[in-house]
Amino acid sequence: MAPNAAVDRFYVGNRRDGSRLLSSALVITGAGLIRIDHPVGRAVALLAGLLSFYWWLCYRKLQH
Repeated sequence: MAPNAAVDRFYVGNRRDGSRLLSSALVITGAGLIRIDHPVGRAVALLAGLLSFYWWLCYRKLQH
């Protein structure tokens, strides 16, 4: 198993599905940012934002 294979197994193997995951995470981040005044909104925005960033990095590695 390659060093990045363990991390990348939590992501899809094609760009179409990757873009769907990324856009969904960005929408959830936006929903959290709308309620940034509430602690749950902050937590949702932070977690979804971090997930979006991770999925964006994985998406950039995809070739097809």
